[in-house]
Amino acid sequence: MSDALTLTGLYLYPVKSLGGYAVPEADVTARGLRYDRRWLLVDERNRFMTQRQQPELALLTVAPAYNGFLISHRQRPDLLPLFVPFEATPERTLFVTIWDDMAWAWRATPEADEWMAEALGRPCRLVYMSDMVRRDVEPDFNPEGQLVSFADAYPFVLIGEAALADLNARLAQPVPMNRFRPNLVFGGGVAYEDDNWADFHIGTVPFRAVRGCGRCVLTTIDQQTAIKNPVGDPLRTLFTYRQVDNNAMFGQNVTGYGSGRLRVGDALTVLSYK
Repeated sequence: MSDALTLTGLYLYPVKSLGGYAVPEADVTARGLRYDRRWLLVDERNRFMTQRQQPELALLTVAPAYNGFLISHRQRPDLLPLFVPFEATPERTLFVTIWDDMAWAWRATPEADEWMAEALGRPCRLVYMSDMVRRDVEPDFNPEGQLVSFADAYPFVLIGEAALADLNARLAQPVPMNRFRPNLVFGGGVAYEDDNWADFHIGTVPFRAVRGCGRCVLTTIDQQTAIKNPVGDPLRTLFTYRQVDNNAMFGQNVTGYGSGRLRVGDALTVLSYK
């Protein structure tokens, strides 16, 4: 049991697999941090797009703006930033596929689709998940019926700073936290102690660490350049000492039990263990 655990980072990713940004505080909702991964890019078959297949998505940065956010291309100054509101309107709808789920989505404007197609050099559409859509956390680990946005499977990902420091001590070239796209980062304690957590609070907001987060090739993509590490780190190194059931585990998949507001600096209190 460790003391002095503190929330040291809060991150939003308004569009799945595009860049994210840090915020000093954020609201907790039924399906994650407010505004997190509510937008998604889909291809011409309306299937979700991620950096796994399209590493160049890392070149699309996202910055906060009034009532929305701005998307820019790191290597295309000729493309003026695209403003996207936090919420879409139901004027145009379609069904999209994400993993094994089908979800009803609202489309962005034709101008947004054109901007994205120009930025990526291929047809694509930008779509939004409304509050009326129900997408459940994976059922085998979800007796409470928790919801998730367009995130892979869970509404929150939690990582400890000590875990990243331990991993970086094993790498020839350290990597930043953005390789792992957490929502919640905590300081204090020892590396990987969250493997054993069950229920915990951040401030007064309750959460549950459901299972470890299995990592993929996205961790090998430099988020500044979209270039993959040719030797496969940090994923290759994680497999040498964090392998469970043929997955490289790093961080925790987390669900929430209610609403509330988180602030960087909030105390993290562990209530029960697995």
